[in-house]
Amino acid sequence: MASCVEELHFSHIHIPVTIDQMIPVLPAGPIPAVHGSRLYLSNLDNMIGARVFTPTVYFYKSNYMSSNRKPVTKTLCDALSRVLVPYYPLSGRLREASNGKLEVFLGQEQGALMVEAHSDMGLAELGDLAVPNPTWAPLNYRFPNEEPYKVLDMPLIIAQVTLFACGGFSLGLRLCHCICDGIGAMQFLAAWAATAKTGTLVTNPEPCWDREFFQPRNPPTIKYRHPEFMRIEEGSSLTMSLWKSKPVQKCYKVSQQFQAQLKSLAQPNDMLGCSTFDAMAAHVWRSWVKALDVKPVDYELRLTFSVNARPKLKNPPLKQGFYGNVVCVACGTSPVNNLIKGSLSETSRLVREARLSISEEYVRSTVDYMEIDRPNRLEFGGKLSITQWTRFSLYESADFGWGRPSYAGPIDLTPTPQVCVFLPDGSAECSGATVVCICLPGSATHKFTEFFLCLKDLIPNDESE
Repeated sequence: MASCVEELHFSHIHIPVTIDQMIPVLPAGPIPAVHGSRLYLSNLDNMIGARVFTPTVYFYKSNYMSSNRKPVTKTLCDALSRVLVPYYPLSGRLREASNGKLEVFLGQEQGALMVEAHSDMGLAELGDLAVPNPTWAPLNYRFPNEEPYKVLDMPLIIAQVTLFACGGFSLGLRLCHCICDGIGAMQFLAAWAATAKTGTLVTNPEPCWDREFFQPRNPPTIKYRHPEFMRIEEGSSLTMSLWKSKPVQKCYKVSQQFQAQLKSLAQPNDMLGCSTFDAMAAHVWRSWVKALDVKPVDYELRLTFSVNARPKLKNPPLKQGFYGNVVCVACGTSPVNNLIKGSLSETSRLVREARLSISEEYVRSTVDYMEIDRPNRLEFGGKLSITQWTRFSLYESADFGWGRPSYAGPIDLTPTPQVCVFLPDGSAECSGATVVCICLPGSATHKFTEFFLCLKDLIPNDESE
């Protein structure tokens, strides 16, 4: 089965990039709000984990046979300007209100930022465009001396077009997570791309702000423990082993066949079954803990992952076109020893239970929890966080008129080494494979690969004989 999982490698390269111009992009026409307006952000938008910019990059290879030779930067700027009229909150800035929560402020001459740059390299020199590469960092613009996690008074869209010597280009995009989750970001990206492709404004569906939908109840009513926000002082070797040395990013292309067999082995001993995500998350979690040799073995570890709560909201349902944060953080817990010596099916059951625990009431309880006790720091103690991007239309949403991107997705996971990302396979054959990216200490990479690739040890003894 190892042949069904391919370890992907990226080139360690230096990309010389020259910034040519900085272009403020304002809405092309009047917007519904007036200057000086303040827009409410929900508690889900205000989660500490959302106070970041999500950096992604999209590569477009040169196609000299195409008659579509329209200028890249101007086309993207013009389309973005048009799209910022219905998506006008993205032209504002984040500020902190008196209660410590963030809000969007709309002032004069704000808008998005477009950066035009060029490189004397060709795309072919960047190595394999199928796998995230930390050395692509120069393709996403950062302000000089920009502080980590800075979101206040920043453009909420920071885009960089890098034109390569071969005629291809990249679009590096930093989008503030406080304004939209992954599904919302895809909705915005699709509108921008369709507008660039057609030359006229396209919004389908029409964007809906309506953050007041998630106002806390009066009085706030917390009905769950919410272990996902639990403040934990690290009592194991886990965090120290991850942060004491520079982490290494490892990526694996996992075939549909491997995922199917893993899912069959991960079925809990009940009638409810498990999803492919449950099986994959359980297998990654167990392999990660084994590779890191976490001590003590009775220490309680957490696995967290975001769940799209849109389908859970029925009373009332969320309006179509809503592009804000509608995610809840599911959390499974287990002692180290159970992950090491227990079965894959037991762990997949924990993941399934955490996933299914996200209900409409859980969403409302989360909103109320944050109203009373808003976490003000990221908690890393004893935790692995898995982010699932496989259901995002990364490739389908990003045709700006130059075709489907060769690669669409994140660049570098190493700043947060307790994160694992599941990405869609961007190859032309659309094989149904998933690309799993995870960060590990160099000393643990071989062990993780060994545990992750081996399904034989997961087969019960009576089946393997």
